[in-house]
Formats: sequence, structure tokens, C-alpha cells
Amino acid sequence: MAAAQGQFSDHSNGTEGTGGAEGDSGPATFRSAVEALRTARLRPEIEVDPTPPPKRLAPYAYALEAAVVDGDDDLADGRLILLHDPAGHDAWQGTFRLVTLVRAELEPEMAADPLLPEVCWSWLTGALEARGLSYGEASGTVTRAGSHYFGGLAERRPATQIEIRASWTPREGRGGAPDAAAHLAAWCDLLCQIAGLPPATTGPVAGAADPGAGAGVVSLPQRRGPQVS
Repeated sequence: MAAAQGQFSDHSNGTEGTGGAEGDSGPATFRSAVEALRTARLRPEIEVDPTPPPKRLAPYAYALEAAVVDGDDDLADGRLILLHDPAGHDAWQGTFRLVTLVRAELEPEMAADPLLPEVCWSWLTGALEARGLSYGEASGTVTRAGSHYFGGLAERRPATQIEIRASWTPREGRGGAPDAAAHLAAWCDLLCQIAGLPPATTGPVAGAADPGAGAGVVSLPQRRGPQVS
């Protein structure tokens, strides 16, 4: 599985923690959220693996990397990081924060859409809202980058990659922990949408709220189909 690379920010106006953890230690609320991430059941097209988290964004952190796979191809990939600071952050307005980097290569007709950045951001917020999740302080960037090839590489077709970097504060539930499994499911919905897969037609993901019926998410034309089983 191709891992998403790049620098991560918690979009918290420069606030920074003092250490790191990998989910097996820390407060009970953090361990509960990590266990929910580890045990969530997701769409079969998605491959998920734990990955070392950043060490200085918060006192406690846990990270996953994921890819939407079609045969031998990765259609989209990304990382999701769960941050926890028991003392809270003013910028977060809470004690937990989710940070993500998602990227995919786009077909030319999609890449040329002038509303692409706005649409991609709506995919993130729409995925959260479709699962009935409460969140706050969302921030991020959508970047579109194109590559054209020359000389010995001239036979390659131009390529465009979309990259979403974002963070948001999941609302805490009973016991102080957020519904981490539902937020992971919504994030995987985003991955699948940016990969061009149709919405899942199976039942809800374990630990996640009912995704509802679309929740007003704006879509671009489907560019790839799901893996045929």
C-alpha cells in the first residue's frame, strides 16, 4: 500500500504538544478511541494499517494510513491522525483532534473543473454530516497540482493530483471519548469518493451512525468503478 507522504499540521494556530504515543498507553478516553479505530469494519476496497504518528503535535497520538485498492492499483490514499491533549487546546475547542492528508490522481475532465477545490472540501464536510457526526473548528486546504511530461517522458499523459489536508474537532460523547469509529468511517467515505467509487450500498459500518441518504454531498462524475469480486 502506498503511504501518503508529507508534513502534517493540526491547524491549531501553532499550538504544539510535548510528546507522542501509539495507542497502548495514555488516558482511558484516548485508549478507548484508539480501540474503536482498530476494530472498525470498513469497506472491502479499503486497506488500513497503523503507522507511526507524529511525535510533537499532541501528548498522545495514533495514526492510520489507508488506500482504496482496485486490483494492483491504489486509487486514493491518505493518513488519519487522532490527537489527544487532556488539557485541551483553545484552537481545538476540545481535547481531541483529527488530522488528515488525502490524495488521488484525477482524470483530465475532473481536473479541469474550476469548482474542484470547493467540491472536494464539500466531500469532507458532507461525509461527516452524512453520518450524523458533530464536529467543530474544521480547517484545511485543497491543492490541485498538474504534471506535464517532456523529452524521454513525453509519451506519458498529463497528470493531475488532488490533495486535501484538513483537521477538525470531533465532539466528545459519554465518558469524554469521541465516536472514533464513525469518524473513521466518514473519512473512508471521503477516500472512496475521491477515488471515484460509488457510495456503499451495504449496511452501516460497525460503530458508525447511519450514513443516511446522501446528505447533500456534491459529486463530480464517477471516474473509476469498484473492484470486481
